[in-house]
Amino acid sequence: MFTFSLTLIRHGETQYNRDKLLQGQGVDTLLSETGVQQAEAVGKYLRDIPFNNVFASNLQRAIQTAEIILRNNTHCSGTEMVLEPLLRERGFGVAEGRPKEDLKNMANAAGQSCGDYTPPGGETLDQVKLRFKKFLKVLFKQMLDEHCRSGPDASAASASHVAPVGSAADGLQEVPVHALVVSHGGYIRVGVKHLVEDLKSSLPAGVKMSQLFSPCPNTGISRFIFTLSQSESGPVLSASRCLFTNRKYHLESLTAAK
Repeated sequence: MFTFSLTLIRHGETQYNRDKLLQGQGVDTLLSETGVQQAEAVGKYLRDIPFNNVFASNLQRAIQTAEIILRNNTHCSGTEMVLEPLLRERGFGVAEGRPKEDLKNMANAAGQSCGDYTPPGGETLDQVKLRFKKFLKVLFKQMLDEHCRSGPDASAASASHVAPVGSAADGLQEVPVHALVVSHGGYIRVGVKHLVEDLKSSLPAGVKMSQLFSPCPNTGISRFIFTLSQSESGPVLSASRCLFTNRKYHLESLTAAK
């Protein structure tokens, strides 16, 4: 049995986010000034978490966020970031680059809710979930191959104490290996729903489903703990636990400064 943590982070704000325009995959912009500040804030919040593996969507807003997080981290100077196309945002087809209100109008015209509607040329939610499932398969295999036989490393000791709720190390006691993923709001929302509804992750006490599945803010943090076993056909997920979703404590100082 092998246990590791997965910390999921949405990229920082872009000007398109600020202007309420859809980016999807076809609009590949850098962070706004506020987005850079958000990435710096989440990087400082997570600075003492020794991430063993780092994955990012290969879109610029995710890459830039991940680079800032790694630059602020005290343990990750030699950690290689893997750019993973499977982590890209949902494709919105003809709606990309247009106001989000246009997507709502297109959905209404089609007689569908905005959440269920797929614009022409876009990805369905099931297609996004399939990409996430493929990424999990890649992630589980890599984590087992790289870490299962090596045994616990120094990162286990650094997270061995019981961290207070709300701290960056919340839930990481006794977890020896840590993975970081930087992706996108729509993609993360689909991924969290898959982990909770399909893979039956255990949930924090008292949490509401509406809170779990609410839209992820820019640089919002979600964290899961996975336990894997090895079989002849590959990794098998033995247990999955959701620690929290959409955490944004690190943004309070930015809000207060405005």
